[in-house]
Amino acid sequence: MNTFMDSRDNNSSKEDERCLDPQLWHACAGGMVQMPAVNSKVYYFPQGHGEHACGPVNFMNCPKVEPLIPCKVFSVKFLADPETDEVYAKLKLVPLSGNGNGNGNGNDGVDYNNDVVGVENQDKPASFAKTLTQSDANNGGGFSVPRYCAETIFPRLDYAADPPLQNILAKDVHGETWKFRHIYRGTPRRHLLTTGWSTFVNHKKLLAGDSIVFLRAENGDLCVGIRRAKKGIGGGHEDPSGWNPVGEKFPLPWFAQNENQMMRNVNNNNNNGFNSSANVMGREKVRPESVLEAVTLAANKQPFEVVYYPRASTPEFCVKAHLVEAAMHIRWCSGIRFKMPFETEDSSRISWFMGIVSGVQFVDPLLWPNSPWRLLQVTSKLHNTEMW
Repeated sequence: MNTFMDSRDNNSSKEDERCLDPQLWHACAGGMVQMPAVNSKVYYFPQGHGEHACGPVNFMNCPKVEPLIPCKVFSVKFLADPETDEVYAKLKLVPLSGNGNGNGNGNDGVDYNNDVVGVENQDKPASFAKTLTQSDANNGGGFSVPRYCAETIFPRLDYAADPPLQNILAKDVHGETWKFRHIYRGTPRRHLLTTGWSTFVNHKKLLAGDSIVFLRAENGDLCVGIRRAKKGIGGGHEDPSGWNPVGEKFPLPWFAQNENQMMRNVNNNNNNGFNSSANVMGREKVRPESVLEAVTLAANKQPFEVVYYPRASTPEFCVKAHLVEAAMHIRWCSGIRFKMPFETEDSSRISWFMGIVSGVQFVDPLLWPNSPWRLLQVTSKLHNTEMW
C-alpha cells in the first residue's frame, strides 16, 4: 500500500500521537457532526475539500477527476490543535473501483452496511456547552455555571454546607488537568466557578463568544473543551455560505446552497478553475497544495489523507455513502420542500430549518459538469426548536 501523505504542515509527532477520546471530540465538535466509521464507505467531494482550504485551489492543474469519488475509510484520528484546542480529524481514504454512483465491484472488502456504525450510535455521555458572556470571559471574574451543568455534569455538591462548595478537577483535550473551585452562593443563589477560572481563561485566551464544553466521561472523569467563536471579516460572525437568516451559523448540506451563494458562484465561474474560500477557523491550516495532492492521488486511485475541521462552517466533504446515494435517488426540482436540523450552541436543543428548492443548477458546469455539489438552490426559514 502506498505511503499516506500528510496534508498538514509538519508539527511535532507528539501532536499526532495524542488522539482524543471520540466522545470528548464529538462534544467539542457538536452533536450534529457525524464522522464515518473505519471500513465504511464514503464519497469524497474534491470541490468541498477545496472550500475547506485557506486559499484558492486551482483544479485546472489536476488530472481529470470525478466530482465524487467512492472511498473506503482506512482510519480516523480524532485530534486537537495544541495552540487553540480546536478539534479536527484526519481521515485516511482508499479509493474504490467502480463509478461515482457507488457501484463497486464487490471485491474491495468494504462492509457497505457499516456506514452508520460509529460513536454517534452509542449512548452519549452527559455534556453541556455554554457560550461565554463578557462577565465569564473577564480574566478577573468567575464563570456562571448553568444549573443543568452543575447538577448533571459536575460532582454533586453538599448543599448542607454553608456555603456549599467543592474543588473539581477537569481534563482538557490535551490531557492537562485544571482545578476549579465550585461554589453555590449569591442572591438569588447560583453556581459559580471561582478560583482557577481566571488562570484557565488567561491560558486558553478565551473571549466572549467562545464556548466552553463540559463532559462527564464514561470512566467518571470530568472533561473540559473549547469551541472558538467563528469570526468573519472585520472580526464579526460570519457564515461563509452567506446564509445567515436568523443569526445562526451552520453549514448547508453538500448538495444545497442558498441563493446568495449561488450568485457568487455564478460570478466566480470564470475564475480559471479557482475555488475561493474564506479564512475561517481551522481552515488556515489546510493548504491548497494539500488539497491538490489529495485530489491527484484520489484521481489516480491511490490512498490519500484529508484533514477536516468540523467547526469551519463548510459542508462535510467526506459524506457517508448511504446519505449520498439516498439524495442522488431523489428527482430534485423546484418547489420540493425539505427539513434540516442544526444544533444550538449549548447542545441541549435542535432547531429545524424548513426550506424550499428554488432551483437546480450546476455550480461550475465547465470544470465540474454533472456535479451534485451545491446542486440545489434553496430558500429557508427557522421553523421550530426541540429539546434533545
